[in-house]
Amino acid sequence: MILKRHIPFLKAVFLYTISAFGGPQGHLGMMIKTFVERRKDVSEEELMEYTAFCQMLPGASSTQTVTLIGYKRGGVPLAVLTLLIWLLPASILMGLFSFLVIYLDEYHVSMDLFRFVQPMAVGFVAYAARKMYHTSVNNLITFVILVLSTVVTFTFFKWAWIFPILIVLGGIVTNFSKQRFPRTHDIKPKHIRWTNIWLFILIFVIVGFLSEQARKQNWEHKKVYNLTENTYRFGSMVFGGGDVLLPLMYEQYVIREKTRYMTPEEYLTGWGLVRAIPGPVFSVSAYMGGMVLRDQGTWMQIIGCAIGSVFIFLPSALLVLFFYPVWYNLKRYAVIHRSLEGINAVVVGFLCAAFLFLLKDISITDMRTVSILNLVVIIGTFGLLSFTKIRAPYIVLACLILGYFY
Repeated sequence: MILKRHIPFLKAVFLYTISAFGGPQGHLGMMIKTFVERRKDVSEEELMEYTAFCQMLPGASSTQTVTLIGYKRGGVPLAVLTLLIWLLPASILMGLFSFLVIYLDEYHVSMDLFRFVQPMAVGFVAYAARKMYHTSVNNLITFVILVLSTVVTFTFFKWAWIFPILIVLGGIVTNFSKQRFPRTHDIKPKHIRWTNIWLFILIFVIVGFLSEQARKQNWEHKKVYNLTENTYRFGSMVFGGGDVLLPLMYEQYVIREKTRYMTPEEYLTGWGLVRAIPGPVFSVSAYMGGMVLRDQGTWMQIIGCAIGSVFIFLPSALLVLFFYPVWYNLKRYAVIHRSLEGINAVVVGFLCAAFLFLLKDISITDMRTVSILNLVVIIGTFGLLSFTKIRAPYIVLACLILGYFY
């Protein structure tokens, strides 16, 4: 009966999952449309807080954010179901692509269907930035934080540590104000699940030990243990999302002589595919896992896809479900409450920088048809989200149809 009560929410998560193109920045715009405006599962302020908090943790930030939405509605059980619905479609697709990649190259499969996905994502980012701006930037200091964080983030967008550093600095700056005081009486402490952090550490130690033993003793299936350790380590230590994960995996699976499991072309094909499908960018790990074990038979390749899917997202889930109750309980203190104002302004700066960063790679200034259509898609997506009640999946479908027929 408890699960039945949450079925409409889980359906909304599924529809969000199969239409969430554009990476973490684009995902946020869709979250606002789905979970804030249409369903009212969370408020804009809560979503801002979740987003900022997840930027301070390693792992897949959009995955952690949607997990927290489930956690807020139904505790840990619903958070886990939300996480599974979010990651499974993309992970299954990317695992299948590890089997089909040879045919994609052989038959020159066209990806034109997705040609307008990036302009659409820019429209979603612009919409998210506008919505968050009205919520979070309401005085001079937050406006200054917004401008500075936009400039710094755009300049150092691919430097992973820029996100947590700016969030901390933004929180420090607004602590100099004495005019804002927290409302502590309505904050009921949340139970901290220490099991999550101990499990995170235990798994980290075990997979590292087994990987090292498999390498030293040349176990028959040592690649399985090595893949598990690599994947869990990436999921545990990566700040900044897919743009940071890309070079780490490239160095591990393409550059290193002893672990050179695929060609640069095969590797980049996987990254191109994950950008073209909805869902979390970290699902590319399912493709990588399948490619690593593809020479050991079909079943081992399936196991590789499963390892890549599970162990890339497991650290994110364990960390966010441990640290969020800690963060929530700390909000009763003035220093944390005042920090939220600066932190939220920094997040808006991230969105503005993401808008500029994504826009620079899209042709919109010349007078070719594709440039005009790109501009129409960006403005149209922003306008439909801002001034109509059209759901995000329909906008995605329209952009895919446009790409197919153009």
